[in-house]
Amino acid sequence: MTEITLIGVPLDSGQTRPGCLMGPDAYRVAGIVPTLTGLGHTVRDIGNVSHGPVPEMPGPAHLVRPGEVAAWTEALIDAGRSVEGMPVFMGGDHALALGSVAGMAARAADRDRPLFVLWLDAHSDFHTPLTTESGNLHGTPVAYYTGQDGFEGFPPLPGPPVPFDNLCMMGLRSVDPGERDRLAATDAQLHDMRAIDETGFAAPLRDFLAKVAAAGEADLHVSLDVDFLDPSIAPAVGTTVPGGATFREAHLVMEMLSESELVTSLDLVELNPAMDERSRTARLMVELTASLMGKRIFDRPTRGFGYGVGRTGG
Repeated sequence: MTEITLIGVPLDSGQTRPGCLMGPDAYRVAGIVPTLTGLGHTVRDIGNVSHGPVPEMPGPAHLVRPGEVAAWTEALIDAGRSVEGMPVFMGGDHALALGSVAGMAARAADRDRPLFVLWLDAHSDFHTPLTTESGNLHGTPVAYYTGQDGFEGFPPLPGPPVPFDNLCMMGLRSVDPGERDRLAATDAQLHDMRAIDETGFAAPLRDFLAKVAAAGEADLHVSLDVDFLDPSIAPAVGTTVPGGATFREAHLVMEMLSESELVTSLDLVELNPAMDERSRTARLMVELTASLMGKRIFDRPTRGFGYGVGRTGG
């Protein structure tokens, strides 16, 4: 069984629609602690983290609260790098991943391990502060943790950037042309929903997990955005995009990740309880977390990808 540390991140500075700051408590109300302890895991909820002083920021004037995002980034790098057990970052909008993934990359480097990232999202989030037209910095984390230019005033990466070859994106269906062109020139593994319609999720995910396992002792961070899911089953997100993962597809992804025994950290992001229907989306995200952490109807043999879920143990 795994030692899990829940980290609440009441952050909604990465965009203009209020509500995501209530996400951490919505997960608690939806029963994330008893759900995970019921699976036999040890769960420690350290409460909601907070950020330090907000710096003055350079950069374009249209950026939405860049100082707050920079302060959150620094706080989450510190919280993630030092956390014990398997961290689960409960957001909060996806700007939290600037800090969570950078912190996990530093944590992995501290133990002489590479970090792999599985990005489950309708969006690629590969803008920089210099390329975003909206100014919403929840669209920039991938650019930040892969070491792209344009993040003056943000904390420097505390460890190596995540190599594009270690990045897999699944569920893409809303990508700006500039992001698309820049990503297409990298070695990132990109699976939009058109490709998923043709192949399903299982084949490309199995290939990526085999690559992680082949790296030996490696960490795998999963960043799960509510808008990875189809809005018909997960309405509580401000960036709904039709055509997302179905209920069964999403659970399949989580079950395959669990069977791989490779996952070492997790983001749960973009839940906006103000837009939910009787906690429907929050409960689904908790159910998906349970599938990731081993909940099954029938157990199946492990597919031999490698190591234990949360195997690092802090």
